[in-house]
Amino acid sequence: MPLRPQLLEPLNETDSAIEWDDSPCPLCGQHDEELRFEAADPTPCYRKQGLRFLVVRCRQCGLSYTNPRPAPDSIGQFYPIDYKPHRRPRKLAQAHPRGRFWERLLGRPCQERRGLLPWDGVGRLLDFGCGGGSFLKRMADQGWDVTGLDAAVGAVQNVQEQLGLKAVVGTLPHQELRAGSFEVVTMWHSIEHVHEPLEILREAYRLLVPGGKVIIACPNIESWAFRRFGVNWFGLDLPRHLTHFSPESLTAILQTAGLRMESLRTIRHSDWLRSSARLAMRSPRAHFRDQLLTWKPLAKLAAWFIYVMGRSDCIIAVGERPKM
Repeated sequence: MPLRPQLLEPLNETDSAIEWDDSPCPLCGQHDEELRFEAADPTPCYRKQGLRFLVVRCRQCGLSYTNPRPAPDSIGQFYPIDYKPHRRPRKLAQAHPRGRFWERLLGRPCQERRGLLPWDGVGRLLDFGCGGGSFLKRMADQGWDVTGLDAAVGAVQNVQEQLGLKAVVGTLPHQELRAGSFEVVTMWHSIEHVHEPLEILREAYRLLVPGGKVIIACPNIESWAFRRFGVNWFGLDLPRHLTHFSPESLTAILQTAGLRMESLRTIRHSDWLRSSARLAMRSPRAHFRDQLLTWKPLAKLAAWFIYVMGRSDCIIAVGERPKM
């Protein structure tokens, strides 16, 4: 009998219009799952906060995913109007390529987002889930021929009108994007949001030239922070995050899509650690150690030690389309 989302309170008339998708495993396609945990939407005062969502693990391949999940036509109801990644960036940071050594040593977040892509020179770049366009702007300023893709109409309009860059509405595959059109496809915290991640990665493979690269950043469900905070982990973000990757499952899905794994590592996010601690403090079972991790200097120190252990909140992976 399929699992169903648990209700803390009756749904209102609007909520009852939500369509639920009882999904097989997004990686291996099997329908052999076991319940891993359940958790609520962490968004404060959100109208869907009465729901508790289930995260299951595939017994066949080990991938964790939200199931049942809001169907594609319903998932938009769970994104607030002011969803942070869709906002226009207030300040566009500049890349500092000379900082590559220190970025790696200290495990600072998303060094590749600062412009340090594993690619010599410049080329054509597609940013899948481009949001407000800050990364696109950085790369365009460095000479890249950039294209943004996002399902949020407002975010794409901001990129087009405010930044003057090319962006299209939708997902992959997209009729305006031709095979072999890009040297790099980036997916910064977007692959966990899609219903069919394997299909998306196979299409990214098709869009790349031989030797082109897919760069992915996503939360790490095998991180120390998840083990410590559980359902209060900031990287969970149910139900917007539909697939919950570990280093092993991210490697597996990239390889299944035909990509060669070039590199994979974790990077630290002290802000995520502090956010997780703040979420944990809402619980009646909150521990004083959670309060300590809301203090920024201590969170930074803890995040560095966790990074050294290889158990940070976020995974960065680079996959390559093999050369012919």
